[in-house]
Amino acid sequence: MSTKRNRAITLLSLSHACVDVYQGAVAALVPYFVAERAYGYAAASGVVLAASLLSSVVQPLFGALTDRWAMPWLLPLSALTGGAGVALSGVMESYALTLAVVAVSGVGVAAYHPEAARAARDAAHGSHTAMGWFSLGGNVGFALAPLLVASAVATGGLGASPLLIVPAVAGAALCAAAVRSAGSRGGTAGRSEVAGCDDWRSFLRLSGAVVCRSVVFVGLSAFVSLYVRQRTGGADAAGTAALCVLYVGGAVGTVAGGRLADRYGRLAVVRHAYVLTVLAVAGVVLVPGPPVYLFVALTSAGLYVPFSLHITLGQDYLPRRVGTASGVTLGLTVSVGGLATPFIGALADATSLRTALLPLIALPALGRLLLCGLREPTAPGRAAPTPGTSGDRPRATSA
Repeated sequence: MSTKRNRAITLLSLSHACVDVYQGAVAALVPYFVAERAYGYAAASGVVLAASLLSSVVQPLFGALTDRWAMPWLLPLSALTGGAGVALSGVMESYALTLAVVAVSGVGVAAYHPEAARAARDAAHGSHTAMGWFSLGGNVGFALAPLLVASAVATGGLGASPLLIVPAVAGAALCAAAVRSAGSRGGTAGRSEVAGCDDWRSFLRLSGAVVCRSVVFVGLSAFVSLYVRQRTGGADAAGTAALCVLYVGGAVGTVAGGRLADRYGRLAVVRHAYVLTVLAVAGVVLVPGPPVYLFVALTSAGLYVPFSLHITLGQDYLPRRVGTASGVTLGLTVSVGGLATPFIGALADATSLRTALLPLIALPALGRLLLCGLREPTAPGRAAPTPGTSGDRPRATSA
């Protein structure tokens, strides 16, 4: 069983990386749209918004569908859809068609996550470390997107964008293999088949904390490169290095979060991570010179350590609606960060980039307050955990 579980998680993690390439690819294509099509900043922002806005709206809807019916076939189909939209975006001549295919890509990405998170949960059998590896796949895919886009279109221009379908084809094949390895769910995922009660109040508070985390992460992803250049007086390489630190630290933090949760409990780890993020973001914004890189690394750890734990906590707060919980924690709340980024940019235009980033210090503190009073969800039929015992570290329930 352990070998089967590891194989399924590995395949799902790799497919997650292939699909989430397309979450980062749209933003990575923006400079090429500006250079080749003379898009203004508003038009370029519209392309990114077309992908993130529609994706954030429909992802919970796909979650609700997967709560009612087994849909393993959706995984390879969503991978191909997500890739096809981005691959076609460079060869569409009109702005409207470009927005349309990018939006289709966003729908494909949205369709993937709820069913994939459910499949990973089933394959993990309660292991937070295994869920951490699944989440890591998505983070790696997002981080690799700029490199893949550059390798495809840097020499051939936007006309070479169809080459970007390759990760989608690989992702679809991996999804199909993962479904065969793990075995598909039969019948429906009816609410009566799952024990336990949905705790919507705790879930909504957790979702609010994830929104705070999302705005900080997306805001820094968009502006940390430019800001570090300003603070260090360095060239483009200085900013690129800061962005690499943010992403590499995220990969380490995602895996570490699962291991720490298995040892200390999920909520304890998440709460400490939010406190660390407050201090780390303050260092990024306020500390000048080379030490800023240390604070970028600490920020990355604080933001990514709780990433996979948000997913499993949300699923355990809504044991009868695991797909919905996955759609919200992986989709809606995360996409809100993208919607907030234009406001950060507008504030930077009106004042300064440092002033615009100052509110990011307060957001993880707000997230930490929302986590106050939450209790570790317990598997159905299991007694509530007693602090200081192994019960503080309940396993994720099986959907």
